Amino acid sequence: MTEETSRPPVSRPIQRRPRARSAAGARVAAFLRSLFRIIELSARLIVSLAVLAVVVMLLVWIVPQRGPDVPDSTALVVAPSGYLVEQARGYGFEELLLDLLGQPIDPETSMRPLLEAIDRAKDDDRVKVLVLDLNRMAGGGLSKLQRLKEAIEEFKESGKPVAAFSDFYLQSQYYLASLADEVYVNPMGMVVLPGYGGYRRYYKEALDRIDARWNVFRVGEYKSAVEPYIRNDMSDEAREARREWLSDLWRGYRDDVAAARELDPETLESYASEYHLQLAEHGGDAAQLALETGLVDHVAPRDAVRARLIELAGEEEETGSFNQIGYRSYLSVTEGEDKDADNVVAVVVAKGSILDGRQPAGTIGGDSTAKLIREAREDEDVKAVVLRVDSPGGSAFAAEIIRREVELTREAGKPVVASLGSVAASGGYWISMTSDEIWASGSTITGSIGIYAMIPTFEQSLRKLGIHNDGVVTHPMAGLTGVDRDLPVEVRESLRLMIEEGYEEFITKAAAGRGMEVEEIDRIARGRVWSGEDAHRLGLVDQLGGLDEAVSAAAKLADLGDDYRRRYVEVRPTQRQQLLSWLVTRARPWLGDQRTSRSSGGLENPLLRGLVDDLGVLTDSRRPFELVAYCFCDYR
Repeated sequence: MTEETSRPPVSRPIQRRPRARSAAGARVAAFLRSLFRIIELSARLIVSLAVLAVVVMLLVWIVPQRGPDVPDSTALVVAPSGYLVEQARGYGFEELLLDLLGQPIDPETSMRPLLEAIDRAKDDDRVKVLVLDLNRMAGGGLSKLQRLKEAIEEFKESGKPVAAFSDFYLQSQYYLASLADEVYVNPMGMVVLPGYGGYRRYYKEALDRIDARWNVFRVGEYKSAVEPYIRNDMSDEAREARREWLSDLWRGYRDDVAAARELDPETLESYASEYHLQLAEHGGDAAQLALETGLVDHVAPRDAVRARLIELAGEEEETGSFNQIGYRSYLSVTEGEDKDADNVVAVVVAKGSILDGRQPAGTIGGDSTAKLIREAREDEDVKAVVLRVDSPGGSAFAAEIIRREVELTREAGKPVVASLGSVAASGGYWISMTSDEIWASGSTITGSIGIYAMIPTFEQSLRKLGIHNDGVVTHPMAGLTGVDRDLPVEVRESLRLMIEEGYEEFITKAAAGRGMEVEEIDRIARGRVWSGEDAHRLGLVDQLGGLDEAVSAAAKLADLGDDYRRRYVEVRPTQRQQLLSWLVTRARPWLGDQRTSRSSGGLENPLLRGLVDDLGVLTDSRRPFELVAYCFCDYR
């Protein structure tokens, strides 16, 4: 027997076979395998799309742009989408792609390309007719409509006709349509002229129900921006002021339309005030009522309108429709004349609410808009500056940053002219008031010289839920931004003093800029809103006129004669935004000019959106509390 075989047997653990997987475990494993497979495929897809995007960009860069030709006989189609604005907002990636696909978010149409296209077309023999397609236009301030009116009338002076069509017309749409030689409405359409009105929501009772304390500090009995939080209705002062400037707007609208359609203004008055009675006399046929009143020339379905436009502009064989080119494409394939002059009148657009810091195009930033004015001042070719203002105001601090740059530009020897758009009130007037001259249209909404601050606290509301707040501070101002506790007396007094000093600064600088006594400004200030016509009469505005007149005035102040050119100084987009915008511009002619509107997601309910809009101006601040120079002076 060998040594190995003589050893005693070694005890080993029993080896057990693994149990079979449970059905649940198998399903989990299968799910994980599927998930990993999906992730792997998604990663490959993303990489493939990225490579494809690079290839497409290279092809677009290399291959010549196949832009639309301008036929020897064509119609220039002006089809505004959404609201008319002085300057469209700067867009990000999502917005640019949606714009390319014809679905812009909260669509806006910038005035400048509209005006430029109409101006070019009036001397272009290929353009036989100007067509106003107003189906997708949502609205615009009266001063903007009046600027387009001037451009359309100049086009008509060339001897070319203007045709307007829409399935139905709202008030802003009809203002432009009334200027046309031929106005068409669909048999199932209508013309609605309700006049102007302005409503706001009032929250005091709701705030009382939740025991919220809305601490309000203001100067000026007409500064009605704070009223929704301290009242359940409009004050007599606010009602008086609003009725006055709304009546001025309606009178301007009515007289312009009556003149364009060769109607008695009283015809429009009765149409607006007795619409239901006149509609009853026509058996509810709104289109026929508009025809017999003289508001439209033809009640016609779309195919009949198309046939008429074929007569005017010729037929496009591929589509069977009329020869046409949209104003965007027309601008992209034509070159406007630009005077070769070293003398430049720079135009800086200040549109939207005034916010702190840097803001994208289409919004006013204290830092970014001030920087644009500074750039114009430091440019040797720029001999004068026009500040085009279309703003209800906002941050008083940001407004002062901008106003100071205007003052420095004047001190540098370059005249500054402020041109007020549809609204230039409160902070919008603040940034304008020390210009060499202020120009406004008769329908501009301006004034509202006042200032306020609001700080809500919810300590009572939280107490009902059993939530209490307590603590220790070294000084009364410590922790003053908390909304879960009442404002200390010391904070209230500090705010009161700041508001009063802010108002004094406002009227003092306004008086200095206007060459008036402080007491004179105070009498017409107090937060009251005025129409441009009244503001001119009161001395808040120097001249009545539009942007073109303001540019001419700036050139005259700089002794430039006719040897100058206009140049817009704007926020420069980032390289990424430039690339995206370039791609959209290159691709747009391939896809045509059709646009459909799409409202922004998330807050479709108008009640919620209105509340968010009301509070938005109060929440955009980098400071513990904000002094606000803002006018809630919108109208429809």
